[in-house]
Amino acid sequence: MRALTVASVLLLAPIASFAASPTQCVSWPRNIAEVKLKNAGIVELANLDRSKTHAVRIASEKVGKDLYRDVYDITFYEKSGRAIEVITSSEASSYECSMGAVDVFVVKEKLADDSDK
Repeated sequence: MRALTVASVLLLAPIASFAASPTQCVSWPRNIAEVKLKNAGIVELANLDRSKTHAVRIASEKVGKDLYRDVYDITFYEKSGRAIEVITSSEASSYECSMGAVDVFVVKEKLADDSDK
């Protein structure tokens, strides 16, 4: 039984070492990205179909005591069906999603390798 417990701890230790912010703070970068897209003249907020917005946290890194840098891939959809994809980078903690500015990068084009054809 002891060997099983030790083996379990050794197998699960690498999983516990990956630092990720304790909460999913997608609302803050999503809302800021919408405003930045509007201010840049890329979208009109009234044209967005918010029910289709898709956001995935693709990276999280501990950068300080209870401070994490989260990177999200967010796709907004207009009612016309047009998709606008952005990557956001922002800092969050266990008690506050808005620990700093949100950097927003608009994805203009994805380059696929030959295996995707």
